[in-house]
Amino acid sequence: MFRWLTAGESHGRALVAICDGVPSGVRITTEDLAAALARRRAGYGRGARMTFEQDEVELTGGVRHGSTLGGPVAIRIANTEWPKWEAVMSADPVDPDSLAGMARNAPLTRPRPGHADLAGMQKFGHTDARPVLERASARETAARVALGEVARQLLRQVLGVEILSHVVAIGQINAPDSTMPGPDDKAAIDADPVRCADPATSQAMVAEIDTAKKEGDTLGGVVEVLAFGLPPGLGSFTHWDRRLDARLAGALMSIQAIKGVEVGDGFTTATRRGSQAHDEIEATENGVARRTNRAGGIEGGMSTGEPLRVRAAMKPISTVPRALDTIDTSTGEPAKAINQRSDATAVPAAGVVAEAMVALVLAEAAVEKFGGDSVEEMRRNAESYLKALVIS
Repeated sequence: MFRWLTAGESHGRALVAICDGVPSGVRITTEDLAAALARRRAGYGRGARMTFEQDEVELTGGVRHGSTLGGPVAIRIANTEWPKWEAVMSADPVDPDSLAGMARNAPLTRPRPGHADLAGMQKFGHTDARPVLERASARETAARVALGEVARQLLRQVLGVEILSHVVAIGQINAPDSTMPGPDDKAAIDADPVRCADPATSQAMVAEIDTAKKEGDTLGGVVEVLAFGLPPGLGSFTHWDRRLDARLAGALMSIQAIKGVEVGDGFTTATRRGSQAHDEIEATENGVARRTNRAGGIEGGMSTGEPLRVRAAMKPISTVPRALDTIDTSTGEPAKAINQRSDATAVPAAGVVAEAMVALVLAEAAVEKFGGDSVEEMRRNAESYLKALVIS
């Protein structure tokens, strides 16, 4: 069983993550994790927090000399801002008198529309939004990205799978529908300020972000994740919770601020007639293939062997500089929402987080399908499966 969990708060001492079910022999280093986390912090439109809040990552278990051991992999990402928050976020009791004069400890009683603040306060019985926003914060995705890198390396080393993402929309600016990068385009996409594969669209997106910043507003958008090299048959049609598309949709929707998921052409296919909606099958010199990939590499809840293609729609960030109307929960009076540090947009970073979630789901499906306690055993099982395909 492949399973994972994260813990920690945005301004806590550290984020921690643990992943169980990783076979032995996956090559992974602290440098790999640091590089993945650096990608998450990048992107035009990020706020000042990204410049001073670095990710000090360490592998604390399950890895020896750059190779997984077969036990749970544990990761810790320290908060470099912790000295400023040590008293406010201390796990142990703190003298109330020492907290009284700290601005950081002032109760947050003006919940932000669109955020977890109000519903979380109601659910857990808090009169202060701090305990809610600390865990609900997208800072938690740093732990997911670290775990996702372990999953990515597993998939690459067992199956030769390559995963990348690109931004297809920010605000009202959309990349051409024909934009479809391949594995060799990853470096160029990461070098682009908004991680867009189309240079002309990238320039328009940057201008859109500048306008939103000037107007004290925020922007959402859409990212697409692609996975190349998947074999057919990951996932299953036999149970609702084994369907690969359902698992991917749930994983992507779990990312903070994601409000919609599309597999393949998704919503566009819903407008087509059946004769134009599906991927016709043909025999080629390389085996059975589909002429198109409108289904996004998934049919009947299973991978088809075509490139996997999923999109996630991110809403504008809830912390709006031009603060929205709310109430002060301590008085019930109208107020302006909490206005903490914010990005103008985090869509480019959302693509990196979405890659991690896709990698984790695909790694889980690969471990289920091919089993094995080591990378070599999983690789042998996968090769045997592909050689024995009834229809290839």
